[in-house]
Amino acid sequence: MSSWAFWRSGRKASATRWVVLDVEATGLDPHHDRLLAVAAVAVDIANGAPRVALGDSFEVVVLDESTTVDKPNILVHGIGMGARRQGLPAHQALRALADWMADAPVIAFHASFDQTLLQRTAHACGLATPGDTWVDLAPVAEVARPDIHARALDDWLGAFGIDCLARHQAAADALATAELLLRLWPHIQAQRPPAGFAGLQELARQKRWLRPA
Repeated sequence: MSSWAFWRSGRKASATRWVVLDVEATGLDPHHDRLLAVAAVAVDIANGAPRVALGDSFEVVVLDESTTVDKPNILVHGIGMGARRQGLPAHQALRALADWMADAPVIAFHASFDQTLLQRTAHACGLATPGDTWVDLAPVAEVARPDIHARALDDWLGAFGIDCLARHQAAADALATAELLLRLWPHIQAQRPPAGFAGLQELARQKRWLRPA
C-alpha cells in the first residue's frame, strides 16, 4: 500500500470498547487549519478497569497536495510533504476511521480541537463526523486529581511520569493519553461516578460546576 495508513477495519461495536484519539493539523485553529493525521488506540474495559489494546489501533496520514512548505509545522509533528502526498484522501481516511471506530465512544485530551477539526473535515467531504459520543479527558483529570495543578497534556504526563515516544505525533500522543487514563482510573473511581463511559462524562460536566482554581 503506497498510502500512509494502518488500521484494523470492520471492528464490531462493543459496550466495553472505547477509543482514545489524537489528530495532527497544519496549525492550532481547528476552524481553519487542515487535518494532517489521525491516530487512535482502543481501550478495553471488559474487566471493569481500562486496558490498552495495542493490537487494536488506527493511524492514517491525510492527503495534502499543498505546495506550501511550512517547515516549523513539519518540525512539530514530523509529517513531511512526501508523507502528506502519499496519504489517503480525506473522505477515504474518515470513512476508514468511522469503520474502525464502530460506534465506540471517544476520549481525547482537549477534545474540542479534535472533534471540531474532524467535524469540519467530514462536513467538507459530505460525511458524518466519526464518533457520536465524546469526552474530554482534561476536565476529568482535573476533577479526579485536583491536587495536581496541570493544564497541558505535557504537564499531566510529567506529573505521572509517563513517557511519550514522540510528542505531537498522533499515534504516540494517543497512546500517552490512553496511559494517562489508566493512571487516573483509580482516582476517577474514588469520585464514585456512574458506571462506564457515563462516569467520565459526569466528571467532565462536574468540572464546569467547580470554581476555577
